[in-house]
Amino acid sequence: MLFDRHAKKVYNHCFRRSADWSVAEDLTSVVFLEAWRKRRQVRLHGDSVLPWLLAVANNCLHNAERSRRRYHRLLAKLPRPEDSPPLDGQASDRVDDEVMMRRLLLVLRQLNTDDQEVIALCDWSGLSYEETATALDIPVGTVRSRLSRARTRVRALMDPAGAGRESSNEHGGVNP
Repeated sequence: MLFDRHAKKVYNHCFRRSADWSVAEDLTSVVFLEAWRKRRQVRLHGDSVLPWLLAVANNCLHNAERSRRRYHRLLAKLPRPEDSPPLDGQASDRVDDEVMMRRLLLVLRQLNTDDQEVIALCDWSGLSYEETATALDIPVGTVRSRLSRARTRVRALMDPAGAGRESSNEHGGVNP
């Protein structure tokens, strides 16, 4: 029941943080395995376990990123395979999504980790300030200030010439 209720949000959160659909699938599985393993340590926000699940996802993402860096260092020693065109439209859309998320992640990686996590939880996963505060174990006011600072910085990094213009979504967030 927990998986059915929250898997899509955890999956989307993992994709938005990794820019890779297959990594997001793997990490979603890991998050729910960890949730089962740590089920006695669950912290609820009201009656929702989603903030806790996304906090677990953040930890899994950090671990996966460390593993990915080690893996890519080893791959760099091998000759690169040639790219082949996608086989169908859905594959092409997935590749386009991954390219777009990688570009956005290049910008987001210029922020500190705390600001990245607040954007991922509030803007991408749709958590409230209170739920984000629960997930990160910080005060709500800290969430608000980090989010405001992070959004301003992302807008400036994405469009340095027009940093003063409104280029965010309807809630002031960073999409996709």
